[in-house]
Amino acid sequence: MTPTAPREHDARGGRLFTEDYVEAVLAAIESIPPGQVLPYGEVAELVGRGGPRSVGRVLSNSGGGVPWWRVPRADGSPPIGKEAAARRAWRAEGTPVLPNGKVDMRRARWDGRTVGGR
Repeated sequence: MTPTAPREHDARGGRLFTEDYVEAVLAAIESIPPGQVLPYGEVAELVGRGGPRSVGRVLSNSGGGVPWWRVPRADGSPPIGKEAAARRAWRAEGTPVLPNGKVDMRRARWDGRTVGGR
């Protein structure tokens, strides 16, 4: 089976990686309060288009200036290759982390509406 490339178009055939899309993803990530997280797929839902891989692609290409550590994988794992840096940032922000080093998604997941409250 051949791996598929990240989608560049949404389900309606519209281009995902427009400047507006990148800005929307980065703004959504910047809105996640310290100590809270939102997995890749839920960032896409908040933006209203794309999916987890699209969000990951935006982060890898344009996300160095946003709190990328607040976007773990759905199981609470840190981004691959950035595990140590993510865990340092989580510790500094007081993000609830389980003994296995993953974010406690039940306690840390941001609802996308409130700022600061858990």
